[in-house]
Amino acid sequence: MIKWLLLIAGAGALYLWIKGKKQTKLNSDEAARIKAERNKVVEPEVIVQCRHCSVHLPRPEAIRQEDRYYCSQEHLDSLDDQGWLGYAAWRISPNQDIRPEGVAPDLVVIHHISLPPGGFADRNSTQFIVDFFQNRLDSSLHPYFEEIADQKVSSHFLIARNGEVYQFVSTQKKAWHAGVSSFLGREKCNDFSIGIELEGDDEHPFEDIQYSILAKLSAQLSSAYPNLQFAGHSDIAPGRKTDPGIQFSWQKFQAKTGISAKKIPFGLDPR
Repeated sequence: MIKWLLLIAGAGALYLWIKGKKQTKLNSDEAARIKAERNKVVEPEVIVQCRHCSVHLPRPEAIRQEDRYYCSQEHLDSLDDQGWLGYAAWRISPNQDIRPEGVAPDLVVIHHISLPPGGFADRNSTQFIVDFFQNRLDSSLHPYFEEIADQKVSSHFLIARNGEVYQFVSTQKKAWHAGVSSFLGREKCNDFSIGIELEGDDEHPFEDIQYSILAKLSAQLSSAYPNLQFAGHSDIAPGRKTDPGIQFSWQKFQAKTGISAKKIPFGLDPR
């Protein structure tokens, strides 16, 4: 009888020991969990500011373009109050100055550019243009670059062959794109114009996406500047310039934009 009692007592002691070990582990796990919860760093919500209207909003809810944020697609697709287009890649050019006092743009001049000439099939061509407008073009990369090394020029916008849009100068400022020029008797067209460069040349058709983006950009500019008219570089500098050239379809441009033909005073025929 005593033997059985000792056996039962031993079994009970073993049970209590095992139960104690389990409880100790549970307590240890719970303590570790509580400690981890206390030590967990709560990431603060990041707030950003819309570049167009300055409203503050959580970063996940904003539309990002490069290092800028926008609260809506409408603001991304608009000029802000400083004359910068939301969806464009901003590459500020030093080749700019202020417009004459009281003068707002009422003319868009369409150009073409290719660096080197005819070389826009090269994926580096667009970057060469960007570098050129920022006075960073490496003249050692091509003989033609040596010829233009001393030129200081810029445009407000560039539309690349793939439709990407770059902006170099605020529309409120004067870009150096027109040179010696005259529009319907008004000289110094840089003073009152916005320059848009299309990546291309006189010999190759422009891409459909370039027309689409040009139409979109023209509509946005017309919204900000309702009195805009449209001309080619050759229209304001005849005999000196040929761009946008015979390959540019003014009819296609007018059809895509819906702009009144009266705002294209040199007509819709290729030239």
